[in-house]
Amino acid sequence: MRVHIATDHAGFELKEKIIAHLREAGHDVVDHGAFVYDALDDYPPFCIDAAKAVASEPGSLGVVVGGSGNGEQMAANCVAGVRAALVWSDATARLAREHNDANMMAVGARQHSDDEAIALIDAFLETPFSGDERHQRRIDLMKDYERSVRA
Repeated sequence: MRVHIATDHAGFELKEKIIAHLREAGHDVVDHGAFVYDALDDYPPFCIDAAKAVASEPGSLGVVVGGSGNGEQMAANCVAGVRAALVWSDATARLAREHNDANMMAVGARQHSDDEAIALIDAFLETPFSGDERHQRRIDLMKDYERSVRA
């Protein structure tokens, strides 16, 4: 699976570990930055680049990493066609996919150990959308609204 990933300084070290883990698991990982540690960098451009790549490549998924994951999720959700979920537990990782067909997730590097964060990413990536009609109906309502405000 193609996985787009991005972070700022707060998740830089974790991002490198995630990339190694995902590649070892056979995923095709595209790194959208940050490419060097810079304590003063800004997360929105990195996250938006990853989100644009996910939106333009159906079937791919994305991961954005920050200190808390909150801002990174918000930045990713600025891109039409992206449904990014803030993930903090196995249940939120799986439900984001099963119920919301989320195509991106955000995780906070300062909220979890490296192993915990990687386990959350694995749970997100391995969980399919349920396809249940009630969940699809809700997703379609969001898509309809998104189209109406971006038109």
